[in-house]
Parts: sequence; structure tokens; C-alpha cells
Amino acid sequence: MGERPASEMSSPDRDPDEQRRLVRERYADIASEDGHDGCCTDSTGTDSKQLGYTRADTEAVASGADLGLGCGNPKAIADLEPGETVLDLGSGAGFDCFLAAPEVGEAGQIIGVDMTPEMVQKARENVERNDATNVEFRLGEIEHLPVADAHVDVVISNCVINLSPAKAQVFAEAFRVLVPGGRLAVSDVVLTAPLPDSVERDPDSLTNCVSGASTIEALRRVLDSVGFVDVRVEPNDDSAEFIREWDGRRDLSEYLVAATIEARRPTAEQN
Repeated sequence: MGERPASEMSSPDRDPDEQRRLVRERYADIASEDGHDGCCTDSTGTDSKQLGYTRADTEAVASGADLGLGCGNPKAIADLEPGETVLDLGSGAGFDCFLAAPEVGEAGQIIGVDMTPEMVQKARENVERNDATNVEFRLGEIEHLPVADAHVDVVISNCVINLSPAKAQVFAEAFRVLVPGGRLAVSDVVLTAPLPDSVERDPDSLTNCVSGASTIEALRRVLDSVGFVDVRVEPNDDSAEFIREWDGRRDLSEYLVAATIEARRPTAEQN
């Protein structure tokens, strides 16, 4: 068999409930093993420095939160300000949340949402280790966020939305919870070429942040359709270096690139 066309916002041949089960089980295992089997690789998590984190970032957070599960550094593009409320989609053990906490200060709030109970438990334990009084973690699916309408200033996420079987709904939910003028700052992977059938249909390829990726064009279309403005999807060509390490059998950088995805909910005057 040959190659399938590059994916849009979902994989029509994959049962959504089965997809969620596979992802939940994988991340439960990662939480139990302290990240020794990272999300985007067959063996270990990606080195945080390769993802754009500084040494100061990694030293600022107590051990146990950085599981090497991302493909970028969403805080670097979020331009956080004191007093803001930040929501992290698929917050894992809380690394990005704890980095964001000092940026928003005591007057701000960080909310992490994750669908894996083991990850939420681990993140809550890390709150005390990091003395992060302005951070909380909630159990929930990113397609059905346990957050009130127009409640947050910034939505961040790190290599998680590609795992969802309903990406358009994820972005619609992000739009719903943002205040008018609020912004989206996401790191994720995008497709640059059609995946081989053997990769597209492999369950491990999904949970390793590969086969669930969408094209840049598909992401732009759905963000526009949801109502976001100032949409930007910028590939990170340097990501090829660490994406090559995700699979020892093939060079995934031939099909994938990490990217920053930015957008804004329009203000009332712009509607």
C-alpha cells in the first residue's frame, strides 16, 4: 500500500473513544514511570534544551515536573503578564504551569487540565514541591474543558492537541474560555508530507505525537472557522534535530515539523 493524503483535523478511520483510551493509557504509564518513556519517542523524553527551554527554566522547577513530553516552549511565545489567568491544555506533570506561575505572579492564576488521573495526581503533588500557590490542576478532556466561559487570558499547550480525535472542538473550547482579546499560544507538531500507511495506522504512532498531526493549512482553516483572528502557524525548522530521534526505524522529520500556533479571540469591538 502507498501513502494516504496528509491528514486534516481528524483521522476518520480511528475510533475516537479508542484513540482517547490509547492516549490515556500511555500517559498513565509515563506518569507512573517518571517520564522514562516520553510522549514523542520510543525511548526517552526529548531534552528540554532542544525544545527552547533555558537552563534557568529547568532549574526553576523542582524535579518530577519536567518529563520531556513537549515539542517546544509555549511560555516563550505567550508574553505572559502579571495578573493574567493562564490555561494549559494537557498539562501533564505541570512543567509549563510552574514556569508560567512566576510570570503572572500572586495576582494571577494558572489552571492545568489533563484527562489522565495519574498525571493530575502527579501534578498536584508537584504543586507543593514547587510552592506554587497560584497553580491548580483539574481532571478533564481538552474537548470539554472544565473552565467557565470567558475566564482565561491565555491558552497554552505543548504537543497535546495533535493527540485529540476532535481538534476543531479543542480550538472551539479554547475560544470559548478565552476572554475577548485573549490569546492562544501553542507548541505542536504539523504535517509537512503524507505519512506512510504503516505509520498512519500504527497506534503507537498516534500516542507518540505523530499520526495525529494536521497540516498547517488545516490548522489555519479551523482556527479561522472557530472565529480566531491574527492566526499564525510558524514551523520551527530546527526541530528536525530532535524529531529524528523520535523513531529509530525512520526519519520522521521527513513528514513532521514542530511549530508555534498563535491566534487571538477578537475583542467585542472587532466582532
